[in-house]
Amino acid sequence: MRWSDIDFTDRTLTVPETKNGEDLTLPLSDYLYDLLQTRRKRYGNYKFVFPGSGKSGHLEEPKKAARRVKDMTGIVFTIHDLRRTFITIAESLDISMYALKRLINHKITNDITGGYIVVDVERLRAPVQRVADYILESALKGQTPENAAHFKTE
Repeated sequence: MRWSDIDFTDRTLTVPETKNGEDLTLPLSDYLYDLLQTRRKRYGNYKFVFPGSGKSGHLEEPKKAARRVKDMTGIVFTIHDLRRTFITIAESLDISMYALKRLINHKITNDITGGYIVVDVERLRAPVQRVADYILESALKGQTPENAAHFKTE
């Protein structure tokens, strides 16, 4: 991810050249926006949001970070599990199937009704925020103030 992919004014992230061949623009939740603002203060002079020391200049594989989370929590997961978790949470919050498909960049095909629905970035802003709020609320349940400090962005 490049800093140029983030629009801090519109609070969006654009993922260029996705698997389905189209760019995907998504709204940033408040938490993610704050987190990226804080990260920009630290790494904003780099081209990439997650710079790396390798030939590409950016983080190639998040295995090391995933291993750290596993070591801290005891939870074994894959990066794709995070996608499944997001989708499951969104569905449990009764987010419409059309918004859900757009959030995970699945095309709405063979659905006449879906062809009439405009699911632009602004329509996705509230669902993204609801999922983020649910995740943060769940993560903070039973936390002491000291442990909760891990979730602060500053």
